[in-house]
This record gives sequence, C-alpha cells and structure tokens, in this order.
Amino acid sequence: MKIYNFDRSAGKEITKFGSQFMMSRITQTNSSVHIGAMYLDKEGLIGFHQAVTPQLLLIISGEGLVRGEDNELMKVKEGDAVFWNKDEWHETTTEKGLTAIAIEGEFDPELFLNEKEEVEEREETEA
Repeated sequence: MKIYNFDRSAGKEITKFGSQFMMSRITQTNSSVHIGAMYLDKEGLIGFHQAVTPQLLLIISGEGLVRGEDNELMKVKEGDAVFWNKDEWHETTTEKGLTAIAIEGEFDPELFLNEKEEVEEREETEA
C-alpha cells in the first residue's frame, strides 16, 4: 500500500485560454479502467478483501483509516490517494463518513502522483 497526495499543493496552475485553476493529474492509461464513486456513511466500512486489479482510492471528502496486508492502520483525508496492487489485501473504514473515487485497472500512479511523505518533506524544506 502506498499513499499519494493529489490536493491543491500537488497541482499545477493552468492559465491557457484565460483559465484560472489548479490541476492535479491523477493517472494515464492505454488499458481499460473502471471508475466509481464510493460513499461511506458514519461508521462506514469497505471490508478486508483482495484487490482484483490495481486500485487507486482518491479521498474527495471526509477522513478514515486504511490498512493493507501489513495490518498497519494509516489515517487518510481529503486530498490523499491510496494505491493497492493487484491481489493486495486491504480495508477502508471511517467514523465520520468519507467520499472517494475508485480507479481500478492497469496503470502506474507514479506517472503523475508523488508519495505523501515526499510531498510533506518538500513542504517542510520550502517553509
């Protein structure tokens, strides 16, 4: 399991065509992918199971806990992206609720995303 960052700080300012917005690129693939929205209410749970394909879970709002095969619980919040490899056991839980986008298929999240620890280290050195 790896945790990446796609919040505003990971984005790039887009000004082409008079635009004024930030864009955080997520992934690119030439193969088939499935994309779905997931809504976990209070005390929500996506039970412990194996990933059928590589899976990227983008936390859009709320917060929760994720774990992979090592059983280490890691806190995630809005702007975090969690990646699990094919066949990796994983689970997602939340006390307060969480909304996420799941991307499932063959792709490499490291084409555009930086691991969360790398982003936090970069922010500390810039401060």
